[in-house]
Amino acid sequence: MNEYFILASILFALGVTGVLMRRNLLVILMSVEIMLASSNLALIAASSHVGNLHGHIFVLFNIAVAAAEAAVGLALIVIIYKNKKTENVDQFTSLHG
Repeated sequence: MNEYFILASILFALGVTGVLMRRNLLVILMSVEIMLASSNLALIAASSHVGNLHGHIFVLFNIAVAAAEAAVGLALIVIIYKNKKTENVDQFTSLHG
């Protein structure tokens, strides 16, 4: 039981590290997805430990939200890359064209 929470914590820490340390938009998006997966793992482990299915149902909704977030995020990355010709976060200093 504790192994699942330790694994979820390690995955979440890797995701936070990826978001804070990397400057590539795709890597940041993948790190956010790793963080969402780690929260799903913790919810499944806690739900199994308690013995009800509430966590499992919440994870299904969370997976749907993560899929929508990935689709919107990838679309935004494609548009930003077409306009700025870079995916480096440090290059985005203004919000106008």
